[in-house]
Amino acid sequence: MRRMIGSGVMALILSMTPAPAAETTQAVPLAAGTAVAGKAATAGAREAFDPRTAVGDYFKGALRVEAGTFDLDLVDSEGRHLRRLAEGAGGVAEFQFVAEGSGERLVVTAAREGAYVLGIERKVGLAEQRPAPTAYLSPAIAGIAAAVAAGGTTEAFWAMVADRGAPLVEDGPEGHRIVTFLGRGAKRNIRLFGAPSGDHEELQRLGDSDIWFRSFEVPESTRLSYQLAFDVPDVPGTARDRRVAILSTARADPLNRHRWPMEAVDAYNQESVLELAGAPPQPFLAEKGNPQGRLSRLSVESRLLGNRRDVTLYYPPGFDPARKDTVLLFVFDADQYLDRVPMPRILDNMIAAGAVPPVVAVFVANPDRAARARELPANPAFADFMATELYPLVARETGLAIPATRTVLAGSSYGGLASATVAMRHPEVFGNVLSMSGSFWWSPPGTPEDRQEHVAGLIAAGPALPLRFFLSAGLFETGAQGTAGILETSRHLRDVLQAKGIPVTYRDYAGGHDYLVWQGVISDGLIALFGGDRP
Repeated sequence: MRRMIGSGVMALILSMTPAPAAETTQAVPLAAGTAVAGKAATAGAREAFDPRTAVGDYFKGALRVEAGTFDLDLVDSEGRHLRRLAEGAGGVAEFQFVAEGSGERLVVTAAREGAYVLGIERKVGLAEQRPAPTAYLSPAIAGIAAAVAAGGTTEAFWAMVADRGAPLVEDGPEGHRIVTFLGRGAKRNIRLFGAPSGDHEELQRLGDSDIWFRSFEVPESTRLSYQLAFDVPDVPGTARDRRVAILSTARADPLNRHRWPMEAVDAYNQESVLELAGAPPQPFLAEKGNPQGRLSRLSVESRLLGNRRDVTLYYPPGFDPARKDTVLLFVFDADQYLDRVPMPRILDNMIAAGAVPPVVAVFVANPDRAARARELPANPAFADFMATELYPLVARETGLAIPATRTVLAGSSYGGLASATVAMRHPEVFGNVLSMSGSFWWSPPGTPEDRQEHVAGLIAAGPALPLRFFLSAGLFETGAQGTAGILETSRHLRDVLQAKGIPVTYRDYAGGHDYLVWQGVISDGLIALFGGDRP
């Protein structure tokens, strides 16, 4: 006995173990949007249902078992098995299939006597199966997409871009903006180097037009620098070989009028700048005519490291080695913080404004890229060089006798990691850490998977060190593929420091791994640590 009832629901693909061919000549009609109730008095009893299939039809339905257990099979018009949709079902078994031909049937077989309801929730014919319309995050792109689809040209769009500049910035949800990066004239591809996602991103071509684009929703406080790489070659080799090929064509965005640094020799050595209205101020960058400090250079040979490097000393205007409030600042990656980031001018302006007391800065260069990768990530020998070789040399050269409470190590990326680990090994010399996007995901080779955050582990396991920390990270520096990134590991380190009772100031910035961001962060960190003449 059967009765017709309302529609079933759900959508999971279940087991498809082959079942014996179903011998059936009669079938109960089963239209989409209906369900049929059935009973089986004995194990092995079966009943066929006709969903009226045609080639390519998509079906979605459910077998709801009220008592007993049942199998559900799809058979062809001759009763030959095609696939099992549910096996030993009790409760609700959802199913989906695409018909291979007309006359296919659904067969319910009792593994144990009971009752069930079989329903077809949805049927979509082949002619109705069409991709959903493309949804565009950017209203401007949605508008030009509609115009192009209607046979229009892109000239008015590009005229608008020439007037407004790129990237396009449009209103988004509260506290956010929609930013669309644009490219024109590529043959194969355009890749975005420095995307808000924190990774390389492909721009999408709008149909067959000359518009390439990629849109992101970002905080209204975003600041970032980026490049576009046009027609990046697909080189043979490893995935890394193909990934780094982006550097062969990456250049400043031709459509963006804001570039950095402006004095770069060509567009391939420049980056384009995006600064939204809510980006935090960077008030100490511009030339203001303030008194200037002076620079001197030393060549330092290390017995501990077996190499030689250049060190640049910055002396503040009116330098007096007897002043008790002087701050001694060590900055890693000297080339970047002397050339790309105008650190001497920043210090001139900060000191003139009274934002910090006088600062003597020591810019520590890397002998080469290999030495940087070897020395900065938690290298005890490098920490000992800083404390027992470089610091005494600086003290003799400057005449300063600075307590640890007024010394600070500063750096970004590996330099941020080194700032922490050098101070942790020698807190008697270096009492403050200013880490910008520190590589706190790092751990020594062979570290177990569950102990990957080396610095956080050392802090948690050790004593409460007499240090103060300023930590920062970019909101776009998140991890990928299940691994923690700079943002997550910096926040975790903050929590560990707080739990240990070690003073820490932490700030997020809506940016990425970017000197454009760090040239403002380093001022924020110095003010947080020493503004108002903090001890």
